[in-house]
Amino acid sequence: MTSLKIALAAGVLLVSGLAFAQNPIIIKFSFVTPADSSKGMAAAYFKKQAEAKTGGRVKVELYPNSTLFKDKEELEALNMGAVQMLAPTLGKFGPMGARSFELFDLPFLFNDYNDVHKITEGPIGRQMLDSLGDKGIKGLAFWDSGFKQMNANRPLKTPADFRGLKMRIFSSKVLDAQMRALGANPQVLAASEIYSAMQTGLVDGGENVEAIFYKFKFYEVQPYLTISNHGYTGYGVVVNKRFWDGLPADVRTQLDSAMKASTAYANQLALKENQDGLAAVRKSGKTQIYELTPAERATWKKAVIKVHADSAGRIGAPLLQATYKELNFRP
Repeated sequence: MTSLKIALAAGVLLVSGLAFAQNPIIIKFSFVTPADSSKGMAAAYFKKQAEAKTGGRVKVELYPNSTLFKDKEELEALNMGAVQMLAPTLGKFGPMGARSFELFDLPFLFNDYNDVHKITEGPIGRQMLDSLGDKGIKGLAFWDSGFKQMNANRPLKTPADFRGLKMRIFSSKVLDAQMRALGANPQVLAASEIYSAMQTGLVDGGENVEAIFYKFKFYEVQPYLTISNHGYTGYGVVVNKRFWDGLPADVRTQLDSAMKASTAYANQLALKENQDGLAAVRKSGKTQIYELTPAERATWKKAVIKVHADSAGRIGAPLLQATYKELNFRP
């Protein structure tokens, strides 16, 4: 969709809102994943919570699977008011200038979900969400996607095993540096291109959460999966700031309460979805699954830890140090 079409859509919504001012407040919640994904089910839960807590004053309309806006259009659409709410991957915020969000791309920063939630549900996470305000965006919450694992067409047990491999990554300077530190050649590809690229040998492997590895059927073309838990992925639930600021104060409070409940639900769903995905991959018998020992994980961490220092200038040294202190992390 072009910017003109997005602008026209935003104009129609504005006129409709003025014409039906006494009707329920409409929140169009657009996301690119299917309705039955953990994000989709969490969005449905938020709809139920929001409508109940506001006594019907708010109506949430869900648009899953890119039915309203495509992956590359949604942030522009949000900024222009053509949609009110999104939940893009955290990697989307760095390219738009919010480089602090590249913090989440750092390898081996988090040991477990407790570490993650100290940041995403604490003052550091709140500061990061608030930093989106100057871009016309109000950050509401972080939702988990999961911890990433490494997959390839050969076993990955030591850093030396990565040497020369073409590894698919999300578009991220930090992830690019991570793969290069392991001796691999990073390749940026859209999610829709990964399966065929692995099948034809255009890439040798990649990294992703277990649920994605299973749902995209990567186990059919990738014989090896290493449970490394080396990096975290998540979503940022955001709304158009002008829309949010224009809501009655009590409605904002009720929606904040609905989002808090939905965040806990979303994180539970993501955890189970990844557990089920790994079990399904194991059951398929097509991919050999190897789990790093603590000593092997320490060796991987030693190989990539320099990425932290090299990325501090992009992410922000004060933020990085505050995160280290909160997690009691020693690089």
